[in-house]
Amino acid sequence: MTAKISYADVEVGTELPAQTFPVTRATLVQYAGASGDFNPIHWNERFAKEVGLPDVIAHGMFTMAEAIRVVTDWVGDPGAVVEYGVRFTRPVVVPDDDRGAVIEVTGKVAAKLDDHTVRVDLTATSAGQKVLGMSRAVVRLA
Repeated sequence: MTAKISYADVEVGTELPAQTFPVTRATLVQYAGASGDFNPIHWNERFAKEVGLPDVIAHGMFTMAEAIRVVTDWVGDPGAVVEYGVRFTRPVVVPDDDRGAVIEVTGKVAAKLDDHTVRVDLTATSAGQKVLGMSRAVVRLA
């Protein structure tokens, strides 16, 4: 696969389509099984509260993975991501109800770099609070 977005067609300030990602307790259990991360803060409410958390929280790497989907869906090729990094600023709290939590992600081209690459800055929030800081990806475009 190759990127479906042309470097020539992108300008600094280009906004990527925003996305929302629902997160339920079932989602966390599925992710735990896939990742092998069975830390009880991600599925056991009693334990999470005993260690000072407000409730069960989503895995940081799960949150990070959901956020980069905005970039990979936009560019059309996950292999076009050259670099990606974040700082975890706040956890995504996932209540035990029918709705769970929602991660909202927006992205914007922040810089055009060399070799047909761009830097995309992402903003990820949940419950009105920023959950990832310094969320940036370098992407190679067509």
